[in-house]
Amino acid sequence: MNLVPVLLSGGSGTRLWPLSREAYPKQFLALTGAHSLLQETWLRLDGLDVAPPLAVANEEHRFMVAEQLREVGCTPAALLLEPVGRNTAPAIAVAALEALHQHGGDALLLVLPTDHVVADAAGFRAAVRAALAAATAGRLVTFGVLPQTPETGYGYIKAAPGEGVRAVARFVEKPDAVHAAQYLAAGDHYWNSGMFLFGAQRYLDELQRQQPAMLAACRAALDAGKRDSDFLRLDAAAFKACPANSIDYAVMEKTAHAAVLPVDIGWSDVGSWSALWQVAARDAQGNAHRGDVLALDCRDTYAWSDKRLIALVGLDDVVVVDTDDAVLVARKERVQEVKAVAQQLKQSARSEAIWHRKVYRPWGAYDSVDADARFQVKRITVKPGATLSLQMHHHRAEHWIVVTGTARVTRGEETFLLGENQSTFIPLGTVHRLENPGKVALELIEVQSGSYLGEDDIVRFEDKYGRSG
Repeated sequence: MNLVPVLLSGGSGTRLWPLSREAYPKQFLALTGAHSLLQETWLRLDGLDVAPPLAVANEEHRFMVAEQLREVGCTPAALLLEPVGRNTAPAIAVAALEALHQHGGDALLLVLPTDHVVADAAGFRAAVRAALAAATAGRLVTFGVLPQTPETGYGYIKAAPGEGVRAVARFVEKPDAVHAAQYLAAGDHYWNSGMFLFGAQRYLDELQRQQPAMLAACRAALDAGKRDSDFLRLDAAAFKACPANSIDYAVMEKTAHAAVLPVDIGWSDVGSWSALWQVAARDAQGNAHRGDVLALDCRDTYAWSDKRLIALVGLDDVVVVDTDDAVLVARKERVQEVKAVAQQLKQSARSEAIWHRKVYRPWGAYDSVDADARFQVKRITVKPGATLSLQMHHHRAEHWIVVTGTARVTRGEETFLLGENQSTFIPLGTVHRLENPGKVALELIEVQSGSYLGEDDIVRFEDKYGRSG
C-alpha cells in the first residue's frame, strides 16, 4: 500500500493572536524551534516510507505552503487549494479522490493537521507503523493521546477494552471540568488528536454512506478544478456548495469501523498561549521566554518578543506577546479570550486581525516601516530570481532606493539595472515592474506618496503568480 501523507493547512489565526493572523496562521510560525509547525509536520515523517504528500490549503496561503515545504526539501504531489473553508471532512475527501487518481485503490492516507506539536517524533512514527495493519484491513484509525491533565478544550475518545489498536466505544464532546477529571481518572479516555490513518477508498465509501451530498460536491469541485504545474485549484462554485463538517461529525462518530490507537507522544494542538507555555522549555521559576526578555521576581510567565526588550517585574501567570504592530498582555487562565479580541478587530475592519506589519508575498515580503496621511515607507525584500507584477497605480508615485542586491526596473518603455545606493522614481500612472535578476536577496526602501496608498490601488497587466486586481 502507498502511504500518502495529507497535510491539512487550514486555520483562522485567531487563538495565538497577535503572533498569528488570518493571513498568517500558526502553522506557518516557528513556535517551538527553528522550523514552522508545517515544516515540523513533514520533517517528523522522516524514517517512514511515504509517498510525496498531498497538501490541502486555503488558496490565499498557497505560496507560503509551497515555499515553506520547499525550504525543507518537500515537493507535494499536489497542493489542493480551497476557495473557501469547509472543515476537515471535505478537505480529506478531495485529498482521497486525488490519492486514488495518483495511486489507485492502494492509497493509505495519513491525515495530519499541520498546526500541532509532537515532541516525540520517533514515538509518532512507531504509532503510525503500529496502525498500518488495522488501516490496511479497513479500519478508520484515529490516534488518541494519553491525557496528562483534565483538559476541557479537547474532545475525548473512549476506547473499548484491549491493547494496541482497538474499537472506539464513543466520541465525547469537549467536557466540563468535572467530566474531564472523571475521564482522566477512568484511564480509558484519550484526547482526540485529529490525526487519522485509513484507506482512501475506505474513507470515500463511508462518506458516500453518511454524507453523499458532500462527496458529490467534492468530486465536482475536483473534476472542474484547474491544474497547473504547482497547484490544483478546486472549482469555486462546486466547493462553495459543499456542506461544511468535520470528519468526526461526518464520518467517525457514525461509522462502525472507527478504531483508536492510544499514544503518548508529547502532542499538543497549541491552541492557546497557555498551551504553548506548557510545551515550551521553562526555567526553575516556570517562566518560558522567547526573544529579548528580562524577568525579575516572576513565575509561570510566558513572554514572546519579536525585536524589542520586554521587561517583566513581579508577575505570575501572565502572558506578554510583543509584535511590530500589537502587544498582548493577558492572564494565562484567560488567554482563550484572545479569540474574541481578534474577532472584535475584524468586526472593526482593523488590519491587525488579518495582516502583520510584515506581509509575505510569493516574490518575497514587504514591511510597512512608517506611514501618515500622504506617505508610506516600506522595506521590500525580493527573492533571487523573483519578479513582481507589471503594474500601475492611479493614486501614488514611488521612490525606490536599493540597499543590497541588484534590481532590474521596468519603467514605461525603458528597462535598466540599479545597484546598491542607487535609486529611481516611478511617477503616478506609469506602468512599471521590479525584478531581482541576482543570486542574493534584493533589499530596497520604497517611499510612496499620493492621495491614496491602499494595496488595492494596483492595476496588474502581467503576473506570473496568477493574481489579478
